[in-house]
Amino acid sequence: MPPELDGLRIAHLSDFHLGVHSRGVQAVERAVAWVEERRPDLVCVTGDLLSKPKGEARLLGLLERLGHPYVVLGNHDWALSRDPFSRPAALERLDHGTLLSDSAVEVELRGRRIEIAGVDPRGWVANRPNRLPASTADLHILLCHFPDALPRLRAGRWNLVLAGHLHAGQIVLPTGRGRILLAHPGSRYRAGLYERAGTVMHVSAGLGTTFVPFRFFARPEATELVLRTTPTM
Repeated sequence: MPPELDGLRIAHLSDFHLGVHSRGVQAVERAVAWVEERRPDLVCVTGDLLSKPKGEARLLGLLERLGHPYVVLGNHDWALSRDPFSRPAALERLDHGTLLSDSAVEVELRGRRIEIAGVDPRGWVANRPNRLPASTADLHILLCHFPDALPRLRAGRWNLVLAGHLHAGQIVLPTGRGRILLAHPGSRYRAGLYERAGTVMHVSAGLGTTFVPFRFFARPEATELVLRTTPTM
């Protein structure tokens, strides 16, 4: 990463699941207010924005408060889940922000070009990931709702991947030998930072809920990532 981008701040939010009664609604409101106060360089939102269409008006108002967020959809936005309470509610456009669906944009910050790309979750569910064209930007960021994208990406193509989906388990049982996730117990990339072949991925624990309207030992999360350059020898 070029030195001009050292200290670049990225707010990462995920998994709002608006449109259902849940304590997650308050978590989303608090997270958006926090991002407004922090005023980061970029705001990225990685899917599962809506669980039902009735949450769309609230969602659009929150995204407007985030300035110009870069957004991808998740499986719940298309009701591609086993959640009996989920209904298709995918957005077709954003009045404030950029909705990425197997597409990429380039933005200029501090005199450098940053590629921000996002994938359509339907392709990943069907095991048909889209291969975005190469870019000569100075920094490459991929938004993908699913954290299992990391081992499927071409080595060196992306500097940073932002994902969500797992809610850090949402319902977690702490034991003397670690934490047992009741949802997705075999997941390798649960929450936090991971690295593979020069690519760093941040998996957000998200803000909302599915199936049941609460979390247990899996706190909601809004994250600010601060990027640092690595000195060359």
